[in-house]
Amino acid sequence: MDDDGRSAAIFNEMGKVLQHPRCLNCHPVDGMPRQGDDLALHQPPVVRGGAGGMGAPGMRCVACHGVENVEYVGAEGAIPGHDPWHLAPLLMGWTGLSRPQICDQIKDPARNGGKTLAKIQTHNAKDDLVGWGWAPGKERAHQRR
Repeated sequence: MDDDGRSAAIFNEMGKVLQHPRCLNCHPVDGMPRQGDDLALHQPPVVRGGAGGMGAPGMRCVACHGVENVEYVGAEGAIPGHDPWHLAPLLMGWTGLSRPQICDQIKDPARNGGKTLAKIQTHNAKDDLVGWGWAPGKERAHQRR
């Protein structure tokens, strides 16, 4: 297989993960995070707020999302947590995009936070919040491919 074909095949597999609800929930194309495998609007209703994607004043993400998952009392499930917990920048929204569109966006420094492809690889391999998506705790199914 040539290099272009191999790269396309690898990204196609990666795209299955990028289009999983766990990624899309925090990579919306609007200012509203989603939750669950059905991409339901976040409850309680919240908005992106500010440049850092940390929520609006008075309703920051950390008001509910702590440094680790917190199990519900009297019900199954948990509030997900990680330090820091936040949305991806708006320019990195993927909901509704095709894999080729996501690929173009990821490769474009104007829409990926100024990252080179090497920095994108490091981000995906080493960023703890990205890592949380792969190992989200016992309350959640692990990423499906």
